[in-house]
Amino acid sequence: MKKSTASLLALIAALNAGHALAADDAAGKTREQVRAELAEAVRTGDMPAISMTGQKLNELYPNQYPAKPLVTGKTREQVQGELAEAIRTGDMPAISLTGQKLNEAFPSRYPQKIAVAGKTREQVQAELAEAIRTGDMPAVSLTGQKLNELNPARYEAQKNTTSGKAGKANAS
Repeated sequence: MKKSTASLLALIAALNAGHALAADDAAGKTREQVRAELAEAVRTGDMPAISMTGQKLNELYPNQYPAKPLVTGKTREQVQGELAEAIRTGDMPAISLTGQKLNEAFPSRYPQKIAVAGKTREQVQAELAEAIRTGDMPAVSLTGQKLNELNPARYEAQKNTTSGKAGKANAS
């Protein structure tokens, strides 16, 4: 039994090391840092267990790993203060299937929320026009790239022509 558990842990460690090393380039970590993180994860059981529950080893077998340090939460007074504020403003779930809060279901019973001033329509339209001109908009692709990243030559040419126009306007 202990041999199979040890080999299972070694297999999980190897799989996680592969994933960690693959992400090494993106995260900028050295091989030693990744190995140290893996050793710490093995020591603390902070590794996925092979089970359908999605639990980690330290959650399945808490007596085999050191206990996690307790994180101090809010004091009783803080929680009671937050609850009183939520009751006062109606920022609590209403008893309904819609998922609305009380202040959304019954707006006349609660004080209005202060609206934060946003951008004007003209500001938003100007930003959109600039994003279209520079290609600083998401492309319709699965890569998550922007238009100017997919077609750099197209937007580089536009940048050169608009900067030339700006230079002529300044010279006049």
